[in-house]
Amino acid sequence: MKKITVKLSTKQYDVLIEKDLLKQAGSLVAGVWSPRKIAIVSDSNVAPLYQAQLAAELKKSGFTVHCYQFPAGEASKSLPQLQKLTEQLVADNFNRDDGVIALGGGVTGDLAGFLAATYMRGIALIQIPTSLLAQVDSSVGGKTAVDLGTTKNIVGAFYEPDLVIIDPTTLTTLEKRDLVEGYGEIVKVAAMTGGDFWKLITEIQTPADIFRHATELSEGAIQFKADIVMADEKEGGQRQLLNFGHTIGHAVEALAAGELRHGEAVSIGTVAICQAFEATGKTAPGVTEQVRDRFATVGLPVDSPLLKSPAVLDKIKHDKKNHNGHLNLVYVHTIGEPAILTVPEEKIAATLQLPRE
Repeated sequence: MKKITVKLSTKQYDVLIEKDLLKQAGSLVAGVWSPRKIAIVSDSNVAPLYQAQLAAELKKSGFTVHCYQFPAGEASKSLPQLQKLTEQLVADNFNRDDGVIALGGGVTGDLAGFLAATYMRGIALIQIPTSLLAQVDSSVGGKTAVDLGTTKNIVGAFYEPDLVIIDPTTLTTLEKRDLVEGYGEIVKVAAMTGGDFWKLITEIQTPADIFRHATELSEGAIQFKADIVMADEKEGGQRQLLNFGHTIGHAVEALAAGELRHGEAVSIGTVAICQAFEATGKTAPGVTEQVRDRFATVGLPVDSPLLKSPAVLDKIKHDKKNHNGHLNLVYVHTIGEPAILTVPEEKIAATLQLPRE
C-alpha cells in the first residue's frame, strides 16, 4: 500500500493508494474514527456502483450508516443541494461526533466536503474519490466549495479530511472521456515536477496506459500536491502553483457551458499559457510542443475557438484569484521549473495573447 502523509500546522492525515482498498474500507475507517453515524454521500452515477458495498464494510466495523444520493453533474454543486443534504443530516439526528464520507468524483468531494465543513460548524470528513480527476487532485488539499451561478467554487472553505482512500480499481467503471479528463491534471503537475515523473508521462501513449499506471500516476501527482499544501495550506504563496493551466482553463470551461470537462479545459489552458510565455521568451523553446503532445496523445483537446472570444479575458479579470487588480500567472521556464509572474490587469490580455473587446 502506498501512503502519503499530509502534515499541516493543526492536522495530519494519510492518503492511502492501493487496488481493492474499498474492500478494506471498514477497517481503514475504524483506524481513524471511533464508532459513530456516517453519511455516505454519492451522486446518482456512483451510488449504484459502490455505495452499498462501502456501507456493508462500514457496518461490519461497527458504524451506523446512512446513504445519501444527489443528481450527478456540476449543477448539483449548489447551495440548494447543500441545503437538501444538510436537512437530511438534521432529520437523521447527526451531531458533532458523527461523520461524512464523500464517495465519488470531484463534484461529490467538493459538495460533501463543504457539507462536513459547515454542518454544526464542522464534523469529521473522509474522502474516497472514485474518478481519476478526484483521486489526483480535488480529494487532497482541503478545498471544498459549491458554485454560484456560473461562478465556480465561489462559496467554500478549506476543510481537511481525516483520511483519503484511493482505490484505482474504481477507474474501471469510468467512461474513456472521464478517465482521460483526469489525466489532464496529471500532465499539468508533471510539467512542473519534471524528472522521473515527466519521464513516466512520456511513456503514456493511450488511455489504457493511464489505467495501467494509475497507482504511480496518482502517487506522483498527490505527492507534489501534498508537498505544496504542507508548505502553503491556505494558498498564500507557493500553493498558487497548482493554478498552472487553470487561469485560462477556468475561463474556457465557464464559457463552454458544460461542453468541456474540467481536465479538458485545463489541457487547453495549459497549452495556451505555455504558448503565450514561450512567445515572450519566459518559457524555453519547444516546451509548448512537449506539453501539447502529452495531452493530445491520449485525446485531450489542446485548443478551443473560445480562446478567440473577448469573453475569456473578461472571465479572467473577474477570477476570484484576481487580487487588487493583479493576477498571479503560473508558467514553466522549462519542464520541471515552475514560476509565478504577477501581472497588472491592464497587461493581462497582452501577456496571455488574448483578444480584447
